[in-house]
Amino acid sequence: MVKSMALAPQNQTQTPIFIHNFLKLGRVQVRVGSELSDFFIQEEGVPQGSVLSVTLFSIKINGILNQLPFTVKGFLYVDDLYVSCAGEDMNVIQRQVQTAINNIQTWSVKNGFTFSTTKTAGVHFCRKRKLHLDPEIQLDGHKIPFVNEIRFLGIIFDKKLTFLPHIKTLRKRCERALNILRVLSSTSWGADQPSMMRIYRSAILSKIDYGCMIYGSARKSVLQKLDPVHHTALRLCSGAF
Repeated sequence: MVKSMALAPQNQTQTPIFIHNFLKLGRVQVRVGSELSDFFIQEEGVPQGSVLSVTLFSIKINGILNQLPFTVKGFLYVDDLYVSCAGEDMNVIQRQVQTAINNIQTWSVKNGFTFSTTKTAGVHFCRKRKLHLDPEIQLDGHKIPFVNEIRFLGIIFDKKLTFLPHIKTLRKRCERALNILRVLSSTSWGADQPSMMRIYRSAILSKIDYGCMIYGSARKSVLQKLDPVHHTALRLCSGAF
């Protein structure tokens, strides 16, 4: 509430009052068929489904990045949080990341947030061939599991940063979208070429373009796995099938 008042323009003095009433003791009721449950008071959080809820949530959680030490980097997109620390000494990295996790946990308890330990995972990015043990990080008394690959904002990051798992997953998604073009590519009743190209750009090319600045650093042999999808789509759009 204090943050929303600080962001409100001086000539809109009713905005904090509106937000206060918007968040004040909301009531929740569940419908199952024709039956309604009793009313429950929503003491924390924002009303689900409201346009204003996303903005208020973002304002509230934005301060979480200020809890990180200067040696730890963090990125936040709504409720998806990523923290990282790079270095040569694993013990130093472990201490820095654990300090950041502890600060985040303390801040979240104070501000009414709860982090899911089951949805939290870590990846040890390292291209060394020799044995390099993973750090041991805990969140709320639970050990954070370290996995070989993890999805963040739709991009799959593997521990070697080859982006091969992401390319394979992306190719499967694009191949399923190719079925739309195959159905519409009939010469007797199908769509015309401009319409096919619009469908290709929206259903296939948009998937390939998303995150290409990141996975574009993969080896050429890995990126070439997407070429058959691109070539097949263009042949279907041009009628050369």
